[in-house]
Amino acid sequence: MRFQKHRALRTPPVEADRRKELQLFEKHASIKFKKQELLNLAFSHRSFANENALDIGNNEKLEFLGDSVLGLVVAEYLFLQFPEKLEGDLARIKSFVVSEDSLADIARDLRVDNYILIGKGEEYSGGRTKKALLADCLEAIIGAYFIDSGWKASQRFILRMLVPEIDKVVENRHRKDYKTLLQELVQKRFRSYPKYNLQKRTGPDHDKTFWMDVRIGEQTYGPGKGKNKKEAEQAAAALAYEALEPSESADSRPAKSSARRRLTKP
Repeated sequence: MRFQKHRALRTPPVEADRRKELQLFEKHASIKFKKQELLNLAFSHRSFANENALDIGNNEKLEFLGDSVLGLVVAEYLFLQFPEKLEGDLARIKSFVVSEDSLADIARDLRVDNYILIGKGEEYSGGRTKKALLADCLEAIIGAYFIDSGWKASQRFILRMLVPEIDKVVENRHRKDYKTLLQELVQKRFRSYPKYNLQKRTGPDHDKTFWMDVRIGEQTYGPGKGKNKKEAEQAAAALAYEALEPSESADSRPAKSSARRRLTKP
């Protein structure tokens, strides 16, 4: 796949200082780009492209490509590595390892946040620490590496990052998706669905904290808190799941969570 075919991506220019930064990332990630302009584009957030006077692109199309490459590499690995597992089991493992939480953690380990090009507004709002932004950037890097170096190199890069995460899921050492676990439990036990409610939000606009509770029948659990509603819902779901299935959740919850208590109906 030739880079010349992708000039429409409008890659940001790579000056001498930026080239050194990208080389540091390549060293840390144990990869090497033939065209560093592609790697630089993978780090280019929409906010940066919008604020830049030059006509440059952003990393969203690379993210789209990288998401597909990532999914195929992981699906092929699971298919070949676990022939005894059912399709549903493979899908569950894949959903954990390619989740936003998992990819954001890997991105932090690779120090992706140090290299992202973002606009001033996004910078002031803590953009470098946002899980979605980090996960999307990692997918964009995968997409760029696929264009630059092809399938085999991309496959090696992805598996080096994700096989340890796959092993965690298989050995039940992974971070749980408590919203999904709670919904499955409530459907099975109560023939109903959890209902989430925003209790309050605190803090300034650039650094808000959300507080959510979850209602199951006549019982309310929480509140759970997070930097966005999704995180707060996960925290509330974890408290509810811990209360309903204490023996199963004891090994996977931090010790401090045992001090939390469920709320009764007001």
